[in-house]
Amino acid sequence: MDESLADLLGLLDLETIEVNLFRGLSPQTGWQRVFGGQVLGQALTAALRTVEDRPVHSLHGYFLRPGDPKIPILYDVDRIRDGRSFTTRRVVAIQHGRAIFNLAASFQVPEVGLEHQEAFPDVPGPEELPDEAELRARGIDRIKPEWRDHFLRKRAIELRPVDPVDEFEPQKAEPRHSVWFRTSGPMPDDPALHSCVLAYASDMTLLDTSVRPHAIPWTHPRFQSASLDHAMWFHRPFRTDEWLLYHQDSPSASGGRGFNRGNVFTRDGRLVASCTQEGLIRLHPGGDPDGAEPA
Repeated sequence: MDESLADLLGLLDLETIEVNLFRGLSPQTGWQRVFGGQVLGQALTAALRTVEDRPVHSLHGYFLRPGDPKIPILYDVDRIRDGRSFTTRRVVAIQHGRAIFNLAASFQVPEVGLEHQEAFPDVPGPEELPDEAELRARGIDRIKPEWRDHFLRKRAIELRPVDPVDEFEPQKAEPRHSVWFRTSGPMPDDPALHSCVLAYASDMTLLDTSVRPHAIPWTHPRFQSASLDHAMWFHRPFRTDEWLLYHQDSPSASGGRGFNRGNVFTRDGRLVASCTQEGLIRLHPGGDPDGAEPA
């Protein structure tokens, strides 16, 4: 198995401390805070450890405080309800004695029902597009030396943007974009694990959608961004080691917050999941962002 993918699956393999209590670790990359998708995926893993034979169909989470990557995260699961068709769990992620993330998740016995879905977007296939590693290598001369290893590291999730922007000198673009993604290697045949990996990956590009119309590079010294909440609905079975299309848009940005939506499709056009997220996109005072140079 690819080393980066093995590391991701290791992050999602929580340690059981006690009944309903689990512990997760963070990669020691030197980054100042824990990636939101990691907390999301680990919290869903904790919830799934207390549910039998019912796949997740929805989750809603709030990011309350920045996570500290230097210490473990405790996940406390509350078994709110076990019904005949639906099961509900609440998970609180804790560090330094305080909640950093809160998740509510619902699980359903599989059943057959009425079906319809949004149409599959008209986009190029992944084989026609450069991968993220190639795009990032083009900007190596514009990244600070101390950030280069992190910037160019091999990732467990392979991304192929349909309409990429220059990360260092972006031009204003419509608040919508699409990206193909899959894991960097084959995954085990565990649908629950695929759900957790999709939750992790869903936080990688969604917030960027609301920044595209404003042409602010992530290196801008006055720009601050962070996920505030995240919701997902799982519609149909899927595999994260096969190409998935993440079609994203941002209907609104205001009050220092950007609102974003995303639909996840399989290669053959099935809509398998939907996401929404509001995130902080705060530009601290100090001048016109359009004329600013990257840090």
